[in-house]
Amino acid sequence: MSALVLRNARLIDPATGRDGPGALLIRDGLIEDVSHDPAPALPEGAALVDCGGLPLAPGIVDMRVFVGEPGERHKESYRSAGEAAAAGGVTTICVQPDTAPPVDDPAVLEFAMRRAEKASAVRVAPMAALTKGMKGREMAEYGFLLDAGALAFTDASHPVSDPTVFRNCLDYAHSLGALVVHHPQDPAMAAEGCVTESLFASMLGLPGVHPFAERIMLERDMALVEITGARYHADLVTTRGALEALRRAKERGLDVSAAVSHHHFTLNEHDLADYPTFFKLDPPLREEEDRAAVAEAVAEGLIDVICSSHRPQDEESKRQPFEVAAYGAVGLETLLPGALKLFHDGAMSLPALFERLSLAPARRLGLPGGRLAKGAPADLVLFDPSVPYVLDRFSLRSKSKNTPFDRRLMTGRAVRTWVGGREAFRRG
Repeated sequence: MSALVLRNARLIDPATGRDGPGALLIRDGLIEDVSHDPAPALPEGAALVDCGGLPLAPGIVDMRVFVGEPGERHKESYRSAGEAAAAGGVTTICVQPDTAPPVDDPAVLEFAMRRAEKASAVRVAPMAALTKGMKGREMAEYGFLLDAGALAFTDASHPVSDPTVFRNCLDYAHSLGALVVHHPQDPAMAAEGCVTESLFASMLGLPGVHPFAERIMLERDMALVEITGARYHADLVTTRGALEALRRAKERGLDVSAAVSHHHFTLNEHDLADYPTFFKLDPPLREEEDRAAVAEAVAEGLIDVICSSHRPQDEESKRQPFEVAAYGAVGLETLLPGALKLFHDGAMSLPALFERLSLAPARRLGLPGGRLAKGAPADLVLFDPSVPYVLDRFSLRSKSKNTPFDRRLMTGRAVRTWVGGREAFRRG
């Protein structure tokens, strides 16, 4: 590959906190040089892109993405997910094992990765099942799955309710140095509900899930992490009580991290007033006090990672009464503008925001991205943080269009995306 120079950029480097003019020299898929001069000399034969003074940051590493291959390609394929990710400035998608069949066997993982390598415009980082069949009863074969390329182990949206089984999972993962990703929500407490239990839920006449369902499960998980010493990541933390449990665990020095989706710090339960099923999420949207507390925890760094929790559902799954409609929303293309709300509100700088979007998830998964440095992968997003537009869900690249942000005014979006130095997306 010939050299590529991205000049006249506002470089955003979460690893150093840099936010200033500069340029990048890219060769063979890697960043070869980082210049403070926005218009450096052009190497012979190099291609040139003028960034127009826009921010240029490491590509987003999205730690929670559901793709329907194998089993549900009509909802999302690796091709459509890759196109959506590139359009959203996401250069690595960490795919969940919640497929048909689930990714609990090396052969299934290898099949999915061959398909992803062939079809996806962005990098695909696979997670494998924590338990066989994701049924929470018997551990999967972590050693074989690690050898096949798994970066972490999770049962996606299916919490392991049996504490003995989960302790065994943590012990086994710890012996291999593997990361366990868990969905902290007590399944017994959440079984009958579809919204957060509150006065507003009662007014809607919808069965609620008490917010303590999240706190109770996270408290249990933290106790088991303390026993085993395992590496643990909470895939979604959305309530004030769970934040307290997370803070205590970190203060005790446990190797724990947590993420939140952009939906949970930009929306709250009042968005459910007209029973819109595109807003039906797992965990459900929370009270305003929880939303504000989560946004503050992201800005503070208590919550380490911002993710999309991209979960495509077809029209038939969502065009149902609220109680029986499918959970989830697409988010690959709304993650960046959703996260930028924290920047526009003055809560975070752009380097700090991309620390949550890029650097922290890359480090947690042992990936080399998330920084603008010599030798780092040239996975990059050029974006306009201030452009306003009204989102039309039918313009999304995902096969499924179940976004809660349809017809909403958004601010900021990706302009161009590079993966390994190759252009994966250009707007317009």
